[in-house]
Amino acid sequence: MATRYWIASLPVQSSATSLWSRLQESISKNSFDTPLYRFNIPNLRVGTLDSLLALSDDLIKSNTFIETASHKIRRQIEDLEKVSGILSSSLTIDGVPVDSYLTKFVWDEAKYPTMAPLKEIVDGIHLQVAKIDDDLKVRIAEYNNVRSQLNAINRKQTGSLAVRDLSDLVTPEDLVTSEHLITLIAVVPKYSQKDWLSCYETLTTYVVPRSSKNLHEDNEYAIYTVTLFNRDADNFRTKARERGFQIRDFEYSSETQENRKQELEKLVQDQESLRSSLLQWCYTSYGEVFTSWMHFCAVRLFSESILRYGLPPSFLSVVLSPSVKSEKKVRSILESLCDSSNSTFWKTEDDGNMGSLGGDADTHPYVSFTINLI
Repeated sequence: MATRYWIASLPVQSSATSLWSRLQESISKNSFDTPLYRFNIPNLRVGTLDSLLALSDDLIKSNTFIETASHKIRRQIEDLEKVSGILSSSLTIDGVPVDSYLTKFVWDEAKYPTMAPLKEIVDGIHLQVAKIDDDLKVRIAEYNNVRSQLNAINRKQTGSLAVRDLSDLVTPEDLVTSEHLITLIAVVPKYSQKDWLSCYETLTTYVVPRSSKNLHEDNEYAIYTVTLFNRDADNFRTKARERGFQIRDFEYSSETQENRKQELEKLVQDQESLRSSLLQWCYTSYGEVFTSWMHFCAVRLFSESILRYGLPPSFLSVVLSPSVKSEKKVRSILESLCDSSNSTFWKTEDDGNMGSLGGDADTHPYVSFTINLI
C-alpha cells in the first residue's frame, strides 16, 4: 500500500474529460508506475474572495492538527496491537482500505452539506477532531495509569533483594515473633556472606546463636533471617548497617498477602479491559478522523484552486502516488498540462512566485499538497 500521495488540481481550458485523458496518457507514457485517480469534489459554496483568503490561513493550521491527530491514533493502534499480540492488518474505513477510501473518495453530502459555508464545514471538522483528540488523551492517561501501577508492582517483585517485595520469599515459618523475641531480615551482599555468618552473632549482645538462615539469593544479594531479643533490635540494625548489611522492615500478614494478590489480579484485568476498549475505540475514531481529514482536503483543494485559477470553478482534481525517483518527472507532466496564464496569483510582478497556498514547499503553476498516511 502506498503511504504518500499528492492531491493536485489543474486548470481546465476546454474540457475536464479531455484534460483527464491527456494526463492519463502522459503518466502512462512517461511514468507508468505512478498510480493516478480522479479526486471527485462536488460544487461547494464559494462565498466571497475575502472569506476564501481568510480561510486559507486557517486551512494550513488545521491541516497540520488533523494530520497529526490521525497519525497519533494510528501509532496508538500499532502499539496496542503489538502489545496484544494481534497481527497488524491494514486499517479500513467502514470495511474499505484507507488507501482505497482516498483514491475513490466520495463526498458525504449528509454529513457535510455542499451548500454550507466552507468555514462552517472546516470549523465543524476541526471541532470534531479536537474532541476525539481530547478523548484520546483521557483514555491513554487512564490506560497508562493502570500500566504504571502494574509496572510498579512488577518492579517490586522482580527487582533487587534490596528493594523488592519480600512477601513471596518469606513464610510465617521463617519468622519467630513472641513477647521477647523478633526475627529480622538482613540483606547481605553475596560477596559478604562469610563475613555475615561469622559476625552476626556478636554484632550485639542478645542475638540467638545459629539463628541465621539463608532464604533466597539473586545476582547481587542474599537474604538471611536473624533472631534476637526485641529490646536489642534497634541497636542490631545500627551495627549491621555499619558493617554494610541492610535490615529490611518486614512483617508477614496473610491478610495483606491476600489483598495484594487481589489487587494484582484486578489491575491485570483492568489493563486487559482498558487495552481492548482503547483499541476498539481507536479503530472507530481513526475512521472518523480519516474521513474528516479527506473531506477537509477536498475543501482545501477547492478553495486553493478558486484562489489560484479564479471563478467560475473550472479545474481537474486528481490523486497521484509517484515514487521518489518519479517525482520530478510527474511534476514536469503536471506543469506541462497547466496553462500558468490562467493562474490568478502565479508569478505576477507584484506578488512574485506564490506557488500553492499552504501547499508544498516547492512552488508550482498548479495547486498541490502531500498527504502522508503514516
